[in-house]
Amino acid sequence: MSLLIEDLHKTDAFPEPTNNVFLVQTHISMVFVCDLYVYKIKKPVNFGFLDFSTLEKRKYFCHKEVDLNRRLAKDIYIGVVPVIFDGKRHLVGKGEGEIKEYAVKMKRIPENMLMSKVFERKELEKAHLNKVAHIIANFHLSADTSPEIEEFGNPRKFKINTDENFEQVEKYIGLCIDKDKFYELKDWTYKFYERFNDLFTLRIKQKRIRDCHGDLHMEHICLVDNVYIIDCIEFNDRFRYGDTLADIAFLLMDLEYHGGYNYAQILWDYYKKLANESEEVDPLLKFYKVYRAFVRGKVNSFQLDDESISKENKESAINRAKAYFKLAYTYIS
Repeated sequence: MSLLIEDLHKTDAFPEPTNNVFLVQTHISMVFVCDLYVYKIKKPVNFGFLDFSTLEKRKYFCHKEVDLNRRLAKDIYIGVVPVIFDGKRHLVGKGEGEIKEYAVKMKRIPENMLMSKVFERKELEKAHLNKVAHIIANFHLSADTSPEIEEFGNPRKFKINTDENFEQVEKYIGLCIDKDKFYELKDWTYKFYERFNDLFTLRIKQKRIRDCHGDLHMEHICLVDNVYIIDCIEFNDRFRYGDTLADIAFLLMDLEYHGGYNYAQILWDYYKKLANESEEVDPLLKFYKVYRAFVRGKVNSFQLDDESISKENKESAINRAKAYFKLAYTYIS
C-alpha cells in the first residue's frame, strides 16, 4: 500500500495532465486529488459492517458508489477506472499490466464551496438552506421504497445499528468517551425503543422509510449554483435504508456540532414544511441526532487503529470523537 501511495503522488500517474496531487485519507478510503479530477480508492479493510477485503468486493462497491451518487450529483461521478501495476509503478486509468485496485473517478468540486467551508466563512445564508431543504425533501419524497426497505424502519431492525455502535465503541471508553456517559447513552437508547415503538411503526405506515443518502453532512454538500450532494453510503444498505428523518437529522446534528444551532433550526423549519413533517416526530428526531453524533464519534475513533495515519492526525481524531460523543450526551441530558 505504501508503494501505491508513493507512486500515485507522481503527477504523471494519471490519465490527464495535472500539476499537483495530494492525498486525503479516511479510515476506509484514499482520495487522490488532482487539478481537475479526484480518484478514490477503497482500502482493503473489513470492519464487519463494511467489507472491502478483496479486490472483487472493492470493484463492486466502486461501481455501486457511482450508481448511487448519480442520484444527487449526476455530473460529478464519471465512472470506475483500474489502477494498474505495469511491473515498475502504479498507474491510474492507463497503461498495461496487473489490475491492483479500482478507483472511483469524479470531477473535482470547488472545495471552498462545500457547505462546511461556507459556514466557516460566515457566508451561509437562508437562501442556501432553503435550496438544500428543497433538494433533500424532494429526494426523500421520491427515493425508492419497498417492503424490503421498509423493514429497516422497524425498531428491532434498526437496533442492530445501535447495538453495533455500542459494541464497537466500548474499546474506546476512557480514551474518546467517558465510561458513565457511554452507559447512560446506551441505557437511554434502549429505553427509547420501548417508549416510542408506536412512532417507529407510524413512520413505516407513512412510507417514510426510503433508500436515502446515509451520510448527509456539510462536507458532502457543495453550494454551487447546481447544488451537489456527494458521497452517500454504498458499502452497507442498512446504513442507507432508513427513515428520511434519520437522514436529515445527520445534517442538523452536523450544523449543531459546529455551533450552528440557529441554522439547524432554519433548515429544519424549511425541510419540515416541504416534507410534510409535524411536531409529533420531535422525539424521533432527537433519537436520530443522538445516533448520528455517536456514529461520528465512532468513525473518528476508528482512525486510532489505522497505522497509516500520523500521530498528530490521530490526536485530532480523538478530539473530534470526544466532541461528537459529548454532543450525543448533550441531546439526552
